[in-house]
Amino acid sequence: MNIKPMWAIVKRELRSVTRERTIMIAIVIQLFIASFSSVILVGLLSFYDPSSIALNSQARIQAGIVGDEESPLLDYLRASNVRPIYFDDPAQADTALARGLVDTVLYVPTETADDVTQLQLFLPEAETQSTVVMMVLRQPLENYENYLRRQHGIEVRFTDLAGKPSTSYEFLYATILPILMFFPGFVAGSMVADSVASELEHGTLETLWSAPISLSQIFAAKIVAALLLALIQIGLWLILLNFNQIEVQNPGSVLLLAVIVAGLNAVASAGITTFLKDRERAQFIYSLTIVLVAGGSTLVGRSPITLLTQLATNDYFASLGDVALYGVLLMVAAGGYLLFSRRLLGTKI
Repeated sequence: MNIKPMWAIVKRELRSVTRERTIMIAIVIQLFIASFSSVILVGLLSFYDPSSIALNSQARIQAGIVGDEESPLLDYLRASNVRPIYFDDPAQADTALARGLVDTVLYVPTETADDVTQLQLFLPEAETQSTVVMMVLRQPLENYENYLRRQHGIEVRFTDLAGKPSTSYEFLYATILPILMFFPGFVAGSMVADSVASELEHGTLETLWSAPISLSQIFAAKIVAALLLALIQIGLWLILLNFNQIEVQNPGSVLLLAVIVAGLNAVASAGITTFLKDRERAQFIYSLTIVLVAGGSTLVGRSPITLLTQLATNDYFASLGDVALYGVLLMVAAGGYLLFSRRLLGTKI
């Protein structure tokens, strides 16, 4: 089989991507998400779960301290990116808070052996700023409370758990990562639909077929071009996630699964477009099919989204064998389409 004509079509398809404004905009949006994924993660989580701000950001605040300037609380504050500023006069501290010179004011009493230690905390009037301050102060205040309990012989204490909170963990690996890994597949399908529809609408398919190349090779070249574009995007997104200090376990398996899903999308869009022979209807049916399949896949135990999350988090029960099952599905789907593509066209070309 002569692959030179097929490779020429692949290169032509890749060059044509730069002229497709919609596809380029979609790629730029993905690039933005991948490049600033850590910032986007913090921003979205601030709406979904404000308590995650302190553990996902590097927010630094200034706290006015009135009272015991030798208190261990100041060390806990400094360890949590809080800069303590001491005031001799409470009135000066209140004025500094009102003018925005400090973000909060803490009245720290001198520790005694018998009395209960009572802190007084004053927050700014702005609710958003107050929320951030409270989230940042939460950890040092818990550490200080543990310290006071130890000093009084009380064993009950807050539990220190390592790692990020479950909310950010779930949001990252169940939302942001699948979006970045599977959206190139959606773009690949859209690219194939546009390409096949363009050939059919402008009658250029006959010209291509007159060359020493089969109809199945023409369609295969279009699918391969879309897969190459998806592969480049997915690989780049994984690199950018790593630069954002977002660790993805089993990157090879994650990459392979995402490319296989992109291949399934490309084959599905090619089949739909070959049958409908109309760009607008094909794009609509393709998009609707992807939405329905993605939603229905959540009912399956090992859906691509679930498997991707398991692979990225190094789940014990996820393996390359699970990815291979989708690879077999892709080969069957691609083989069936290429075999019956001429019948789908329903023409005598």
